[in-house]
Amino acid sequence: MPMKTYKPTSSGLREQVVVDFAEVTTTRPEKSLVTSMPRTGGRNNLGRITVRHIGGGVKQKYRLVDFKRDKDNIPARVMSIEYDPNRTARLALLAYRDGEKRYMLAPQGLEVNSMVESGEHAEIKVGNCLPLKHIPIGTVIHNVELNPGQGGVLVRSAGASAQLSGKDNDYAIIKMPSGEQRMVLLTCKATIGKLSNVDHWNISLGKAGKSRKKGIRPTVRGSVMNPVDHPHGGGEGRAPIGHPGPMTPWGKPALGKKTRNRKKQTSRYILKRRK
Repeated sequence: MPMKTYKPTSSGLREQVVVDFAEVTTTRPEKSLVTSMPRTGGRNNLGRITVRHIGGGVKQKYRLVDFKRDKDNIPARVMSIEYDPNRTARLALLAYRDGEKRYMLAPQGLEVNSMVESGEHAEIKVGNCLPLKHIPIGTVIHNVELNPGQGGVLVRSAGASAQLSGKDNDYAIIKMPSGEQRMVLLTCKATIGKLSNVDHWNISLGKAGKSRKKGIRPTVRGSVMNPVDHPHGGGEGRAPIGHPGPMTPWGKPALGKKTRNRKKQTSRYILKRRK
């Protein structure tokens, strides 16, 4: 997927690099599959900010994506490949033989007028969704379920893919994009292929205004704050943080602190930790 640069007529355009939208075939989403998405500004139901650096941005509609792929044994034709402002991967609009329309995550190589299907008897090809027990070892997959019928929750971002590396009794061994290897029930579903928009990570916004349009507010470094506001603050000019490691504004260890509960029951399904 080619990247697009601009003639440097301004400071923002000089550094800006965006993905070419050549694979996107339409700019208008399916009206029956969009809903309004209210903004929170990072605030909870009490009006208190619980997630910082969120606010503003342009209006967006949420696309209702079918992560379950539960219409088994009914072929569907890809009507269009669309942009989704709420995720990094592209979407594919499916028209099923019974007339229903649904969105799915578009894998790399899926084209308009291609036929896709889900179910145990589906063919092993890009875009088809099958239970892991019917997928050959070594296949590249995405949109993987953790519990049968839950819908895909793993490997859903642009350019991501996992690999089915083995099967053991009732479990499949999956190598995640992070390098982690974990066990998932063979009755869980996954979709064949690697997700689209591989060059997403080469994007350079170029200017602060692009972040504001995405609803991301500025982040102030702790080292430029006063000591009362941040553990890294204070000092005459540039100063070390004064702690064994970096800390959050609330004095907790940051950047590398392991937060996973050691007693978490699902830890027994992780065979190898991520790098």
